[in-house]
Amino acid sequence: QVQLVESGGGLVQAGGSLRLSCAASGRTFGIYYLGWFRQPPGKEREFVAAIRWSGGSTYYKDSVKGRFTISRDNAKNTVYLQMNSLKPEDTAVYYCGADQDLSKIVTMRSAYWGQGTQVTVSS
Repeated sequence: QVQLVESGGGLVQAGGSLRLSCAASGRTFGIYYLGWFRQPPGKEREFVAAIRWSGGSTYYKDSVKGRFTISRDNAKNTVYLQMNSLKPEDTAVYYCGADQDLSKIVTMRSAYWGQGTQVTVSS
């Protein structure tokens, strides 16, 4: 099993920044990709960004390209999501997910999920 714990959410004004963290523990050797997802109020969960654990290739939802950056610290088994120029429409619960298969990451079928962290962007 893999455990994922998100942190770093909060309330921020439009135009501000937040950095989310996702700490992975357990059988992490089985993880190839980690992703960030979000679920806005009253909407479906959606893919935001993903990173390959080895090599660091990154993938982004079009609407966050240039504003969000996903990165990882292999020594700390932690993935980050730096979010800049935040907009009210970025308000959501943000989740971390992990899987061996990138296609499962981008289609929200990750094998492992964190509990989520709330991000609220005020206008």
